[in-house]
Amino acid sequence: MNGIIESIRAELKVNADEKTKESIRRFFKEDVKAYGVKTPIVNKIAKKHWHHVKNFGKKEIFSICEKLFCSGFMEEAFVASVWLPNMVEAFDSSDLATFKKWIDLYVNNWAKCDSFCNHTVGEFVEKFPQSVKEIETWAQSSNRWLRRASAVSLILPARKGNFFAQVIEISSTLLLDKDDLVQKGYGWLLKEASRLHQTEVFDFVFKNRKIMPRTALRYAIELMPKDLKTKAMEKT
Repeated sequence: MNGIIESIRAELKVNADEKTKESIRRFFKEDVKAYGVKTPIVNKIAKKHWHHVKNFGKKEIFSICEKLFCSGFMEEAFVASVWLPNMVEAFDSSDLATFKKWIDLYVNNWAKCDSFCNHTVGEFVEKFPQSVKEIETWAQSSNRWLRRASAVSLILPARKGNFFAQVIEISSTLLLDKDDLVQKGYGWLLKEASRLHQTEVFDFVFKNRKIMPRTALRYAIELMPKDLKTKAMEKT
């Protein structure tokens, strides 16, 4: 197991460059720990090493992923986030507690949050629909990344028209959140839900337009026709 991790780290170091590291840092307000490896190369490294671990047991793969997450390096977290959706068939309902722990302990920027939650947690929720009740509770967390995770974990299901009641419930809970990255998270969720529920999303936005942060509102109406956008942006 340690050999796999050491091999991944060695490849990331070989492919790192200072220019990419500086470019990565510009996308974040927080301090970011990164090697400086371009995303396509990280994906290539992740897929290469997945072939070495895919026949390991779930417990061992989860253990490797946790070690990658807890290193703090952006690219190592991305490797784990590329691997985990391949394991959906092996997921059981108790795994959500593990995923929540990883977000709580190791996620410290929007990119780690989104790369992990969009696919791994999103596909988990589609496999275990009853788990959405737990996801809803994350919206009340004091941890900003769990609050963002409550929204971005439903991005892909919402794009298909699923869990719309929960989309509205989570967005309502997060409506007045003062964190701009949480606002962007639920605004993005509403935008994706609007693909198949445009009228309902518009109604939600219009009803709350006087109190909804403009950041969230602009994200939510991004896909709507111009006339609806104009109406949604009216404050009175």
